[in-house]
Amino acid sequence: MILIDSSVWIDYFNGNKTAQTNWLDSSLGDIPIIIGDLILTEVLQGFQSDKDFKIARDLLLRIPFMPMGGQALALESAMNYRLLRRKGVTVRKTIDVMIGTFCIHYQLPLLHDDRDFDPMVKFLGLKTINT
Repeated sequence: MILIDSSVWIDYFNGNKTAQTNWLDSSLGDIPIIIGDLILTEVLQGFQSDKDFKIARDLLLRIPFMPMGGQALALESAMNYRLLRRKGVTVRKTIDVMIGTFCIHYQLPLLHDDRDFDPMVKFLGLKTINT
């Protein structure tokens, strides 16, 4: 299974052609993917029209779902954030640390287009999809 980050879904729904959206488009239906609550929220909150929101919601709700929060993952995320800070890295968005920690914890590769994940690959062992 692979987790697709909101950075890729947002580009995908906006019709932006990137290496990541091309990978996603060619892999849908062939490679098992999952979505989590944090990503579902990030993606859906950005839609301005109700019609587009409903289309995206209906598509995303057909993808297998895993909750991404909870006390244990919150503590792991905080520890990972602190470790990155000690290495001189400040991640811009806490939610990205939570998504990265979720993937590390469950040993799920992440497809993303967000530089905040790069130090998690380097220092925390986050696995990503090479496009």
